[in-house]
Amino acid sequence: MAFRHATRIINNPGIKTMPTVIRQDDLIESVADALQYISYYHPVDFIQAVNEAYEREANPAAKDAMAQILINSRMCAQGHRPICQDTGIVTAFLQVGMEVSWQGDMSVEEMVNEGVRRAYMDPDNTLRASILEDPDGARRNTGDNTPCVIHYEIVPGDRIEVHLAAKGGGSEAKTKFAMLNPSDSVVDWVLKMVPTMGAGWCPPGMLGIGIGGTAEKAMILAKEALLDPIDIHELMEKGAENRAEELRLELYDKINRLGIGAQGLGGLTTVLDVKVKDFPTHAANKAVAIIPNCAATRHVHFTLDGTGPARIDPPSLEDWPEVTREVGDNVRRVNLDTVTRDEIRSWKPGDTLLLNGKMLTGRDAAHKKMIDMIAAGEELPVDLNGRFIYYVGPVDPVGDEVVGPAGPTTATRMDKFTRIMLEETGLMGMIGKAERGPAAIEAIRDNGAVYLMAVGGAAYLVAQAIKSSRVLGFPELGMEAIYEFEVSDMPVTVAVDVNGDAVHQSGPEIWRVKIENGDFSLS
Repeated sequence: MAFRHATRIINNPGIKTMPTVIRQDDLIESVADALQYISYYHPVDFIQAVNEAYEREANPAAKDAMAQILINSRMCAQGHRPICQDTGIVTAFLQVGMEVSWQGDMSVEEMVNEGVRRAYMDPDNTLRASILEDPDGARRNTGDNTPCVIHYEIVPGDRIEVHLAAKGGGSEAKTKFAMLNPSDSVVDWVLKMVPTMGAGWCPPGMLGIGIGGTAEKAMILAKEALLDPIDIHELMEKGAENRAEELRLELYDKINRLGIGAQGLGGLTTVLDVKVKDFPTHAANKAVAIIPNCAATRHVHFTLDGTGPARIDPPSLEDWPEVTREVGDNVRRVNLDTVTRDEIRSWKPGDTLLLNGKMLTGRDAAHKKMIDMIAAGEELPVDLNGRFIYYVGPVDPVGDEVVGPAGPTTATRMDKFTRIMLEETGLMGMIGKAERGPAAIEAIRDNGAVYLMAVGGAAYLVAQAIKSSRVLGFPELGMEAIYEFEVSDMPVTVAVDVNGDAVHQSGPEIWRVKIENGDFSLS
């Protein structure tokens, strides 16, 4: 990043220097520009870490998933379109110098939120508004992704340091917290929690761990830890110098030995780095929080020093590896317009499919409305018999796009609707992100249906496979309406077959044993 330095006006030794003046428009513009920037540019250290994991991955399914993430990232950097359809909830960390003064009539909170508003409503790269007010009531979309979450710290100095992150809901949903006893092992607790997080946080990614303070302090520490660069290999070379660094090294090794792998398919890399921050705590307590970052890792830092808005230099495309997908012999093309139940019986967990033809879409809100209509004996707006439904809430298109980035959402949120949908509508298959829970797997087996997994973190790549789009039901739901997409060679993996066999159960177990037996090196 390149920034200009503030000019200090010095009169004489007996008179204090003038304070740095920050114009409200400079903060607003800087926030808006930074959020647009991170919507399509991964941090370079993240790309390098994923590429390293990709190069040494031994599981073909996990390797292909990382290839899609890398290809998607390069496409987004070139096209300036969102890495993921879930463009996140914004968190801002501000360190405000005590010598700073403000020029404007808005509060700092209002300035930051105005920057968020402008970023998410930018017509050249519209970002998805995902923030709902009245969260336990009407859950109304605010329409502009505000308000964001803001943390302030007043520090010595004459400038403002700003860290911004846009966090996807799927990874945030996997947050874990516990108030451990002082003698409890943090390592044991983390190793117990990580498998329960499933694949909805789109590994491989980072884990931020906060230890100490109070409950809310541990959470903030974990979130702050995710702002640090990926440097686990540098730490390995120099060695740990304190307990937090010891934990990082131990957890990085032991989590990767679980064999969870990219997208939960099994493999050598589950975490790219583990970050640990701690804080003094009460003698009776040991608060511990885990927050994961997903494949759409988005954060940036900038400084305001009174000389105008921040300017963030774009990375070079040379920082992105040239990756092509290596499609194996088990890949088959599927025509969704003619596929039969006899045909899907031949699909096995881990098979790669290229989908063609027409599919429906629908996620939480659409499923809830359909379930209510079925209970009331009302006719649904679409016929689902023999169809496939994609769990997605796409970004609005810009220019001549058919649809904006359209990656999958976490499938387990639809588990409670699955049996009724399969039994009452004749739905044949579902497409989403990550694993399904026991109830959904049982319903899939009982009804001879299938569940297919699309890669989380490859939303723009998936959107290129969508050739047409139209709304068929519930238009009032916006991005959660029921669409019909026509797709061409959309890549998916068979995650649960008609017999209820699930790759997210078998894959990690197979690779955990392989790693335990020394069949593959984690170094």
